Amino acid sequence: MKWLTSWRMPAGVFLLCLPLMVVAQSYPVKPIRLIVPSAPGGGADVTARIIAPELSVLLRQPVVIENRAGAGTMIGGEAVARAAPDGYTLLLATAPLSINPAMYKKVPYDATRDFAHIAQVVALPNLLVAHPSMPVKNIRELIAFAKTRPGQLSFASAGIGTAPHLFFELFLDMTSLKIAHVPYKGAGQGVIDVMSGHVQLMSPTIFAALPHLRTGRLRGLGVTTAKRVAGAPEIPTIAEAGVPGYEASNWFGVSAPANTPRTITLLLSASIARVLQRSDIRARIVEDGAEPVGNSPDEFTAYVKSETVKWGKVARRAGIEPE
Repeated sequence: MKWLTSWRMPAGVFLLCLPLMVVAQSYPVKPIRLIVPSAPGGGADVTARIIAPELSVLLRQPVVIENRAGAGTMIGGEAVARAAPDGYTLLLATAPLSINPAMYKKVPYDATRDFAHIAQVVALPNLLVAHPSMPVKNIRELIAFAKTRPGQLSFASAGIGTAPHLFFELFLDMTSLKIAHVPYKGAGQGVIDVMSGHVQLMSPTIFAALPHLRTGRLRGLGVTTAKRVAGAPEIPTIAEAGVPGYEASNWFGVSAPANTPRTITLLLSASIARVLQRSDIRARIVEDGAEPVGNSPDEFTAYVKSETVKWGKVARRAGIEPE
């Protein structure tokens, strides 16, 4: 083992690693709060409870989940945006962070300026579904069918400005189709009405849709993400099925208050990536219909910015007025 005693870390590599080595000795020294801006039991809460115990082990401090639901996730988001930028208060960031600026006149924070985004944890595809009685079996057939019946078909959503609404509006914008919007107070009732035939179409999360595809009560036409998902590899993406360039995704990530030291965000990002590399964790995420991500702070920041711009444009084109 003589080589172990003779090996030396190159000076450049050592200097790059030094900040993380230093912060690892000084952070964290107390429990970390991970604020989930929605109620217990939802997708964001489930994701937080998958990664938090593993982060606790890696960071050697408890990562405590705190649910702060309300105001379209803005209550929890504001709590983190106004917290001390010391790495001890984190946000389980969700897609409404980038959608809310287009939906509300007064958002108590800026999605990019007031946060230090750490890492995207998962991407959650939605699935464009149809009632089985519709004479369409794929996206191309849906486009052809709807073009001959402008305004005669309808699609359900979980409410105005929700992801199922905007994802479908993006589809309409890219296909020049006219399909009426029927908003519900939550996705559950919308899915029920599509299954009963009161509404023909919807774009719910794949997790909500898959059980009904398997029973034949819904027909899956296309996945909203750019890649097919492991949970339903037989369903093509909307892009490959007839709308090139289409991409829409729900997502969960971890963010901190703006001005959190870069060394801390890098340490947390690396820790999240390590958690997501574990086969058992990946399997649990895929089972829930999501895809693990685990990117860098710079990549996640750029993604949040691009999503904010994208959904602002979709909302304006759809004629959605901020409340």
